[in-house]
Amino acid sequence: MNTKCLIIGSGPAGYTAAIYASRANLSPVLVDGPQPGGQLTTTTTVENFPGYPQGVDGNQLMADLKAQAERFGTEMHSGLVTAVDFSKRPFAVTVSGMDEPIMAETVIIATGASARYLGLPDEQKYMGMGVSACATCDGFFYRKKRVAVVGGGDTACEEAEYLASLAEKVYMIVRKDHLRASKVMQQRVLSNPKITVLFNTNTLGLFGEEVLEGAHLVEYRGTEREQLFDINIDGFFLAIGHNPNSEVFKTYVDTDAQGFIKIKSHSQATNVDGVYAAGDVCDPVFQQAIVAAGTGCRAALEAERFILNNPL
Repeated sequence: MNTKCLIIGSGPAGYTAAIYASRANLSPVLVDGPQPGGQLTTTTTVENFPGYPQGVDGNQLMADLKAQAERFGTEMHSGLVTAVDFSKRPFAVTVSGMDEPIMAETVIIATGASARYLGLPDEQKYMGMGVSACATCDGFFYRKKRVAVVGGGDTACEEAEYLASLAEKVYMIVRKDHLRASKVMQQRVLSNPKITVLFNTNTLGLFGEEVLEGAHLVEYRGTEREQLFDINIDGFFLAIGHNPNSEVFKTYVDTDAQGFIKIKSHSQATNVDGVYAAGDVCDPVFQQAIVAAGTGCRAALEAERFILNNPL
């Protein structure tokens, strides 16, 4: 398979890149990856994406973007990129389930980021039995139960609010003495009677016989005020950030210490000519759907110009 533009990833960045690349007659191929639709498919109502004054379901938003890309001729493929060769053009990209690599004149990496865990052994022990990184995926199972959310940003507040609509009680475990979330989200959480925010608190471990029954916590760890205590919970939700899905590209593409792909100033270009990055995989700061979509647009426009100036 040969294409002028291969897009890897199917979140807001990938689908937007596909829309623009299709309209530029690049006949793009898009490989959707392990989570078609990206992170927004794990959310409920998206309230801050322009054009939806009443909000929109995350899955519906991504379905709309996919349909728009397909309308203009994007060729969609399901699979996981397992290897790349960016040493020369056309670039070779190996995809699971395909007999031959895809050969691409340009590549747009829009693989997003994956949920980050605390690294506690108990997280794996209770995975699927109380531990989750997606409140909207698993929240239904905790109706009228007690749960905890780890984190203090917008995502953590959003998940706490969502869980409060289902659960009997929601704890927010926040290691700092304040929330990092936007003022609106802070106000919503702090005014919700079903949510209790535990500031200056860290999780030491989880406990339970066969399923999760509670968490061991420490308040003011390492200070004179240090205090150990437990909370009884049925669900433990992680909302502490994400790791960029960039590992398979690192042989060729430069990344920072956290693994985010480095891009050139005022550009989506990587250090490899003809290879671009868009969305959360190269954004350690904003990580918003609308920002990701914008960078997908930029990457596609840059790919179009690159092909015009560097024909094979």
